[in-house]
Amino acid sequence: MKSHVTDFLICPACLPKEMRLTLDVRESHGIEVISGVLKCPQCLSNYAIVGGIANLDPQQRDLTAETKSKYEESEVVSSYLWSHYADLFGDEEVTGAYPEWAEQIVTETGFALDAGCAVGRFTFELSRKFDFAVGIDSSRSFIAQARKLLLERRLDFNLKREGNLREKRAIKLPESWDETKVEYIVADAQALPFRSHCFSCVASLNLVDKLPKPLLHLKEMSRAAMRTGAQLLFSDPFSWSVAYTQEEDWLGGRDSGAYAGEGLDNVQAILEGEASEIDPPWTIENRGEVWWKIRNHRHHFELIRSCFIKAVR
Repeated sequence: MKSHVTDFLICPACLPKEMRLTLDVRESHGIEVISGVLKCPQCLSNYAIVGGIANLDPQQRDLTAETKSKYEESEVVSSYLWSHYADLFGDEEVTGAYPEWAEQIVTETGFALDAGCAVGRFTFELSRKFDFAVGIDSSRSFIAQARKLLLERRLDFNLKREGNLREKRAIKLPESWDETKVEYIVADAQALPFRSHCFSCVASLNLVDKLPKPLLHLKEMSRAAMRTGAQLLFSDPFSWSVAYTQEEDWLGGRDSGAYAGEGLDNVQAILEGEASEIDPPWTIENRGEVWWKIRNHRHHFELIRSCFIKAVR
């Protein structure tokens, strides 16, 4: 983890209080902290930095504990690496989702946040528009692969062909992509470990329907964004499922309750400040759709229509 990232880190376990963390460095290389501990003086929580990866998810303080999330499985990680970067090695099957999303963002100064970054493509896209970009995800495996690519600028991985057959693939970062402007952290998108109003841009792509408390995530994104002069990009297919979210917490996809109707309309209303959930509210600049694809193996793809909202305040 780059040491200057600590300037805007807070303890996620203490929210809504904002307690600055102190850094105890045990091993470093230049500005890279290889191992150490981020400490909260209030609740005394310790957040470990291991192998350069800071884990600021309050639900994952025990780094030796195993997780059963599918997003830690090697085949799922490989599938997401293809979805994020296959255009860089010329695969004709991939969609242009990430460049399309990036077109919605206006180049500005300041910091950008990519919440639910998975293996990190959109964080790189944001770093080309802003001074610095941070990607967060609760999957340790996703963040490990994103940071490996960040540090080495090349990542070799096995892509499932069929059954037990695998193909070798290599991701190489374009020369114009500056790895010094990017960082990745393990964190919870519902309890962001960042000071309020420190980001010029916040993004949430294909995440909200996979969270236990999606409304809390929208509130946290708005808290982390600057009160004025900020951009927000939200996109999701709204595949609501009780496997991730209790039905009473869905932001759409039901015919009664506080958020009856379709998710895109409800998210827009939330961002615009209806029911005083978001303060200050956002102004919607654009709505649209982006087609995104996941490759499970050579003959099996998932084509997903992700509905986006671009907003400013």
